[in-house]
Amino acid sequence: MSKKTLIIGAGGVGNVVAFKCAMNADTFGEITLASRTLSKCDTIAANVKTKTGVEIRTAKVDADLVSELVELINRTGANIVINVALPYQDLTIMDACLECQVDYLDTANYEHPDTASFEYKEQWARDAEYRKSNIMALLGSGFDPGVTNVFCAYAQKHYFDEIHTIDILDCNAGDHGYPFATNFNPEINLREVSAKGRYWQKNDNGEGEWIETEPMAIKEVWDYPEIGPKDSYLLYHEEMESLVKHIKGLKRIRFFMTFGESYLTHMRCLENVGMLGIEPVEHKGQKIIPIEFLKTLLPDPASLGPRTKGKTNIGIFAKGVKNGKERTIYIYQVSDHEKCYEEVLSQAVSYTTGVPAMIGAKLMLEKVWEGKGVFNMEQFDPDPFMEELNKQGLPWNIMELGADEDLRVDV
Repeated sequence: MSKKTLIIGAGGVGNVVAFKCAMNADTFGEITLASRTLSKCDTIAANVKTKTGVEIRTAKVDADLVSELVELINRTGANIVINVALPYQDLTIMDACLECQVDYLDTANYEHPDTASFEYKEQWARDAEYRKSNIMALLGSGFDPGVTNVFCAYAQKHYFDEIHTIDILDCNAGDHGYPFATNFNPEINLREVSAKGRYWQKNDNGEGEWIETEPMAIKEVWDYPEIGPKDSYLLYHEEMESLVKHIKGLKRIRFFMTFGESYLTHMRCLENVGMLGIEPVEHKGQKIIPIEFLKTLLPDPASLGPRTKGKTNIGIFAKGVKNGKERTIYIYQVSDHEKCYEEVLSQAVSYTTGVPAMIGAKLMLEKVWEGKGVFNMEQFDPDPFMEELNKQGLPWNIMELGADEDLRVDV
């Protein structure tokens, strides 16, 4: 019987997911794309039809309302819901899937709209309900989180008996030509970047603990293949929260992302004048949230595709032990913004998130990855996912270094 797929979210990532599901229509069957703004869905559907010949349906839905989501899921008869809406809406979409007893997948963990933090706690809390309902939720099937989790699981399976340290490295060397813009939702991006950094390590007593840092306080220069040395700043990122539970022997895990000085200068200025605030302020008799207003002034990330040039490089740098000997492995993936746009009319940041979302859903529909409850990516066999990355446009590389070798320039 033909499958039915519901995609919720029509931003840059939603566009990629729609394209890639259509390109794998034998698996995804009848595809519906839904969002709050129907015109965005219709535009994507028209582009998909033109480039692939596959027709996808469109629908309007308010993803903040469980009742609307339930009605849409039932109307489409979806076998799976791919959530690429805002992280604020993860819980309502998960709850609608529970009510309809339909499998769920997302690319980023839940964020409360009034709190600038993100964690898996409230999504993991739904595990018992998902198991009881005999359905599956796969969390964080983007690139980071997502592919980076799978890279860690692949390294653990094939290259290490124990992984002692992991550095997740996210480099975007693309140039969109604007003085300042964000490559995904500005609200989410700026909240993430301006938050305090955190990394996990074991203390002298062998107990794991989170170390908090001031925003952008730790900088290292890493040398990224096909790109070169780039300033990389320590951030907190959600995949670390699940990886510390599932990677054997781990002693430290960190996350680094590249930023240019111009981006950081703009961000600091905006922060200093209060434009990154998430609390309402009074303006001409109305309450506005500064960061939401800023979002209206910045370029729509979905519009950056045709003007972005350069490459991304995202991967993991892992050190550990195999057969009693120290080992160092670097697994990474390089994407070209212009090639991504040529294929699916989106730049590489959206592409590298949307393709893994499609792959995760594909493995679920094909019952290659299956289970009852709420799962993170590294809990499944990484090999089928790694094979699909090569087939679906995200070929990866493995570099084996000497036990003491490093990719950092400023060590």
